[in-house]
Amino acid sequence: MKLTPVIVACLLAAPSLSQAQRRERARDVGVPLEGTPGPLNAITDVAGVEVGHRTLVAGHGPLVVGKGPVRTGVTAVFPRGKAADDPVFAGWFTMNGNGEMTGTTWVEESGFLWGPVMITNTHSVGVVRDAVIEWIVRQGRMLHDEWSLPVVAETWDGGLNDINGFHVTKADAWAAMDSARGGPVQEGNVGGGTGMVCNRFKGGIGTASRRVATEGSYTIGVLVQCNYGARAPLRIAGVPVGREIRDLLPCREPCGGPRSERAARLAADVGSIIIVVATDAPLLPHQLKRIAKRAALGVGRLGGVGGNSSGDIFIAFSTANPHASRDSGLAQVALFPDERITPLFEATVQATEEAIVNAMLAAETMTGVDDLKVYALPHDRLRDVLRKYNRLAP
Repeated sequence: MKLTPVIVACLLAAPSLSQAQRRERARDVGVPLEGTPGPLNAITDVAGVEVGHRTLVAGHGPLVVGKGPVRTGVTAVFPRGKAADDPVFAGWFTMNGNGEMTGTTWVEESGFLWGPVMITNTHSVGVVRDAVIEWIVRQGRMLHDEWSLPVVAETWDGGLNDINGFHVTKADAWAAMDSARGGPVQEGNVGGGTGMVCNRFKGGIGTASRRVATEGSYTIGVLVQCNYGARAPLRIAGVPVGREIRDLLPCREPCGGPRSERAARLAADVGSIIIVVATDAPLLPHQLKRIAKRAALGVGRLGGVGGNSSGDIFIAFSTANPHASRDSGLAQVALFPDERITPLFEATVQATEEAIVNAMLAAETMTGVDDLKVYALPHDRLRDVLRKYNRLAP
């Protein structure tokens, strides 16, 4: 295998304008979507949320474990920004459990999320978890508590990446955290989403948001790392895109010959999806668990069924009620009425659906381990399919 020099791109959440506009998003392509997005149509529309990526790409050709090819990375989502040390109310839900999100036992027990949500590949969860703890210690944030249970989630990128080469390091996790910013969020082949496959098209990181006017004005923001789904069930805006675009399946270059074992492994719905939902609505942990459950409906709109080998794990948090975790005296918190929460559920479903489509549209065709090629969802052909079914938006 010929190895090129390691390309390690520390991709900020606020890239240059040219980077941010490099790929069309769902609304640009003409996907008819419901709801009103925030100004960035991103999770960072929720004030205070910051996102950072570390992307690792190196080498090409046959797999040499420990050397590459490398197609992986780390993504960090901070609820109140990386400079804050104030936990947020949170809740989590798993649609299918063949996956990992560390720290959720304590989220369930305490109702709080402390620190960032980190997303990486399946075999790098441990090193990223340890890196978060060391980062927190170096920040001087363990003056009162001498323990930490970080939330680190994963999806499997072993189709394109040398996943058993353990290429993600503590330094990569630190870089993802240090790079976290508000503003536009880069999508597609970045961070933890670098080597991911979604509906047998190239997958990765995607984001979207919704504005909700109920009991005030609030925002729901969603970030996904999509790596799930077979091709045939894929539906976009109700249109059977997966049945209309049956070619462009993962293949070993030069494509056209017999399907390789690695390509065949991606044929079934054996992947996973991690979803992070943020809101500024004053929701308590039990309500945020209900919000997290609704992300599953967004996946279902696109044809995801939570297959047996899929890890579909979702976490939701609220940036409202600051200082609710105070350790002295009574903390007074605001409570959103359950009778008015349904519009937030709807916004979560809508933003999840759009974030997944944005991830596929932002992703670019990638060739990885053993010359496996995974094609990007072609924008022009998606437009043609939407037009065929009279679903292309102006």
